Amino acid sequence: MPTVETLAAFFGLSVLLGLSPGPDNIFVLMQSAQRGWRVGLAVVLGLCMGIMVHTAAVALGLAALVAASPTAFLALKLVGAAYLLYLAWGAWRAPVSASGGAPPAALARKLPAGELLRMVGRGVVMNVTNPKVLIFFLALLPQFAHPERGSVAVQIVLLGGVFMLATLLVFGSIALFSGWFGALLQRSARAQRLLNRTASLVFVALAVRLATAQR
Repeated sequence: MPTVETLAAFFGLSVLLGLSPGPDNIFVLMQSAQRGWRVGLAVVLGLCMGIMVHTAAVALGLAALVAASPTAFLALKLVGAAYLLYLAWGAWRAPVSASGGAPPAALARKLPAGELLRMVGRGVVMNVTNPKVLIFFLALLPQFAHPERGSVAVQIVLLGGVFMLATLLVFGSIALFSGWFGALLQRSARAQRLLNRTASLVFVALAVRLATAQR
């Protein structure tokens, strides 16, 4: 098992990585601002589930196969880019609600459980279809796993759990803050429309970035 010092160092690094601008935290920020903090937290949960998938892939050696296959890498990133373009289209066409002077807390309670589950799935797809995350995990996690400390696969799974915890804390904070700020903007139809258009353009930019990513 990794030492406490190794886990602490990895947790600190994970927090810093979570704070650095990237597709996932930008995605959380825009979804929270556009749909509310509950949606943001649902997306964060989905992203964390995606981290579990990437961690398992590294532990089982599947990530190395994807990294070595140009076809698999291309297919994953094109699927991810197409999904982001789909989200961009939906954000651009999103209707403007007449929330009037409703308080932010009331706006956050309007989504049914089924919609939140759909947002969890959106977070999973967003994370799993990004091959850069998979290759990043393949490069990062083994550096903190030492054969003399026991099973490398078990250590990688544990490190993935630490990374997921750091992601939950950092991205969850982003979701709460941007959701609160976005709820204030939802009181204005003009601000809602601008927020929807901005989210759409951000998703397009993320799609182009992913589609043009190199291994």
